[in-house]
Amino acid sequence: DPLGIAERQDHIRRLADETLQRMGAFKFRGAYNKMSCIPAEKRAAGVVAFSSGNHAQGVAAAARLLGMPAAIVMPSDAPLLKRERTAALGAKVVLYDRDKGEDREVIARAIATERGATMVPPYDDPFIIAGQGTVGLEIFEDLANVGTVVVPIGGGGLSSGTARAIKLLSPKTRVIGVEPSGSPKYSKAREAGKPVLVDAEPSSYLMDIAQVERAITPKTKVLLPVHLYGQMADMPQLAEMAARTGVLVVEDAAQAQGASRNDRRLGQDSVGAATSFY
Repeated sequence: DPLGIAERQDHIRRLADETLQRMGAFKFRGAYNKMSCIPAEKRAAGVVAFSSGNHAQGVAAAARLLGMPAAIVMPSDAPLLKRERTAALGAKVVLYDRDKGEDREVIARAIATERGATMVPPYDDPFIIAGQGTVGLEIFEDLANVGTVVVPIGGGGLSSGTARAIKLLSPKTRVIGVEPSGSPKYSKAREAGKPVLVDAEPSSYLMDIAQVERAITPKTKVLLPVHLYGQMADMPQLAEMAARTGVLVVEDAAQAQGASRNDRRLGQDSVGAATSFY
């Protein structure tokens, strides 16, 4: 615990569980906010996005709610479940091969230009950032005297939006961004004063199975492993742990919610999330 929070027994800790959001991720917030702000005369041309899964499903769900066509550029090795769910929401899935060096953003922008559609980027857009920032608004609504907010940094949409909202409402609140030590993109970018490419360490993709097992309580019945781009390198170890502990390991948040709904004995506190890379 590098922040020393776990040792502060006098502090009450809360978790904003975004796995309970639509499509099981915070990405829906930004996608819906961005798309709901598209002028009426441009909506018929639809939207285009690129994503490995969560943003794809968020855009597809928002498009369905708003009655807009959507095309999503996804890698051919993205989890099949996420590709199928994106398509089931009515979006057209366009696959690309990243092993061959194909550029998803170039492909997406070409489609958007051809159709006159609006691009919906995953994070670097003011409307996306504002949508993700509703997490900060909800934190403040539920806990107006919050002293510290810890938020993960990936692309930066969630962290910047949440920080902006919290600081506007409560300037004295500390906002701490956290990132994997094996892929410190934000730290390196700050040092350079501009965005930079960072080679992630392979070990940063994998969760510590022993640490996960220690965190399991007698109430834990379902385990949700959150992993990078659907890579399942740690699943054999998770399967062995599941056999030892009797915990059901599922692929994503929707399955975890489904397990809870199908078995009323499973309460919200029975679902655990093990994160290997954010």
